[in-house]
Amino acid sequence: RVGQIITIKAKVNRAFKTSMEVGIKVTLQDILTNVEKIVSVAYATYVAKPVGAGKVELEPVKLLSAEDHLEHTLATERRRIRLGYEQVFQNLLQDTNMEGDYYTFEEKDAVSTDVTHVQSIKLVQPPHANHHGNTFGGQIMAWMEMVASISASRLCCSYPILKSVNMFKFWGPSVVGDRLVFNAIVNNTFQNSVEVGVRVEAYSCEEWIKDQARHINSAFLIFNVVNDKGELLTFPRIKP
Repeated sequence: RVGQIITIKAKVNRAFKTSMEVGIKVTLQDILTNVEKIVSVAYATYVAKPVGAGKVELEPVKLLSAEDHLEHTLATERRRIRLGYEQVFQNLLQDTNMEGDYYTFEEKDAVSTDVTHVQSIKLVQPPHANHHGNTFGGQIMAWMEMVASISASRLCCSYPILKSVNMFKFWGPSVVGDRLVFNAIVNNTFQNSVEVGVRVEAYSCEEWIKDQARHINSAFLIFNVVNDKGELLTFPRIKP
């Protein structure tokens, strides 16, 4: 909140052959109460931008402490789980029968997902881009959170709180001058939480005229809602 001190620490946990895991830890300090606590922990995967056609091979990370050794080991496990999840979801998408009775759904008082659909269009301007001219990943994530939050609020009629961002991946870049179209919709509710799916498509001026979209991002955002006492509220069921 306003007036609190935020500290962000980032370091490379492990360098694989052509990619690296960067661990990010955000903590806050409240000056009035002198309370310190962790706000968020995240792990980002980066690849180095090559000068020519080939990929940049990375040097191993020097491990200086016991914590470094632990994170180095865990990075390998996180990578294995991440790649495994991707394969599992690909298999599910291929095996799911999109026709027939699979989507038959009947539940009293369920809310249609139609009312949770939100679309937003942003124009990428120079302050939104890095030194390569590509849109900041954090800027895209902020815009995604906005549309996802509005989508979730249409279901709960309150102010949802973001708990996590899952399977956030860059499928391709966007640059200054691109129009980014954000589509968000509630996928499902789970008692005290809700998952909102967000898809981002990019258009250059020429692509906009021809209606040729580039799918550049997707993510799944999990929200909670709490009352004045800090108690988790229950979400209504949804009708896909």
